[in-house]
Amino acid sequence: MPKRHPHHVRLALATATAAALTGGLLTFSAATATAADSTRVPQADFNGDHIGDVALSAHGAYVSGHAGAGQIVALYGSATGVSSAKRSTISQNTTGVPGTAEAGDAFGAETAYADFNGDGYDDLAVASPSEKVGTDTNGGALAILWGSPSGLTGKSIDVPDPSPSSHDYWGKDLAAGDFDGDGKADLAVGSSASTIYVYKGGFGTSGTPGGRTTIKPPIQSGTNDNPYGPLSLTAGDVNGDGRTDLIVDGFETQTSTGWNTNYYVPGTASGLSVASAKALRPGIVTGIGDINGDGFGDIVSGAGWDATLDDGTPIPDSANGGKVNITYGSASGPAGTTGVTQNSGSVPGTSEKGDGFGWDLDMGDVNGDGFQDLVVSAPDEDIDGVTNTGMVTVLYGSAAGVDVSSGAQAFAQSTAGVPGNDEKSDLFGADVKLDDVTGDGRADLLVGSYENAGNGAVTYLPSNGSKITTTGSRSVSPSTSGVSTSGTPQFGAVFAD
Repeated sequence: MPKRHPHHVRLALATATAAALTGGLLTFSAATATAADSTRVPQADFNGDHIGDVALSAHGAYVSGHAGAGQIVALYGSATGVSSAKRSTISQNTTGVPGTAEAGDAFGAETAYADFNGDGYDDLAVASPSEKVGTDTNGGALAILWGSPSGLTGKSIDVPDPSPSSHDYWGKDLAAGDFDGDGKADLAVGSSASTIYVYKGGFGTSGTPGGRTTIKPPIQSGTNDNPYGPLSLTAGDVNGDGRTDLIVDGFETQTSTGWNTNYYVPGTASGLSVASAKALRPGIVTGIGDINGDGFGDIVSGAGWDATLDDGTPIPDSANGGKVNITYGSASGPAGTTGVTQNSGSVPGTSEKGDGFGWDLDMGDVNGDGFQDLVVSAPDEDIDGVTNTGMVTVLYGSAAGVDVSSGAQAFAQSTAGVPGNDEKSDLFGADVKLDDVTGDGRADLLVGSYENAGNGAVTYLPSNGSKITTTGSRSVSPSTSGVSTSGTPQFGAVFAD
């Protein structure tokens, strides 16, 4: 079966599913990453200083002695990038946050940002998918933390599950965008059910949205269907009409079209239109950004599994070591698709079984040329005999699409100037983020890992204006960010999208 290493909480349920289907080689809780950038690379600005901020989770963190209660950390951008010196660390025990920190809540397991109340500051939707709500075990909880001149604080609202039940894992999938083009940020919320709830923009501070609609994602029913609902949601404008579209990542067993089936659901003046949905190439983590500069968002999906099952059965549209499928956008939505592996052109490395290339990805403009660039992680990469130490690759956009012939960069902890060392099971690249956190108009690189046996760390690698560099790099640790290192906090395993 394909090699998988569930690293995000999405959740015990997703871990169990992934492990059953793919051999589950890691014991860390939960499932996939998400990545969501539009053609303009929306990035969080929680404090309104016009410099990008980054929110990350420590969903396995101890809080007041409660294992796995979870925290989120907002790192605020500055002229010198991000560090733990300028941050907010928030849990359900923070004054104003709904609920109470309890063992296993996994607060921060899934997050999404946008200016939901229209006050000029980005806000953060934060899920606690494993929270017990009333008598509903793993019912899940969802809060929106308001941005302010001080950034994220405890001031927040509760967004209750409209149809609560046990094992609902409310909020396990989140995506923010303007799906109806009215200029207000909407929030799509998934759970273990097949229904996705879309909260219309215009949230007031009292927590009342502008309305709520539902969509039924076009995921096939039957034995191949993931019984726990969509695996992830990604928002971005693919057809260039000014409305945000939604990518629904399903998770199925092997089918004639691949390991899983993803769907493009376009935004319209009346919201998301399932009737116009189109099936996409496989992948369980998706990003949207304009790689070729034509004004349409391109869909990049990571298929980090290998080409065959353990019994040798081939998996369609896959490759040893993993691959990414790039589907270019057009006025009519998804158009042609190309695949990239570590054997493509001059992409660094070699496709080797179990690398996990495409496990996570993100997009941003590193060099300011107007083309979105792509970072792809391979957290199970072995380097010089060190197992699963991990590597990330930066590929640059161009008018012809992603450039695999020149300019690519690769970073591991053994790369000169990168903090740390290659160590077994570091999983460098468990999550990745390309955002401008210095205010210079160029996207910088942040890399999450499972450093120190699951404590986690975030590595900051800035852009020098033309490429990612190690000059000025630093590591941000949980212990300097107000996060306990008891247990496995998984600090930085999930970045907000």
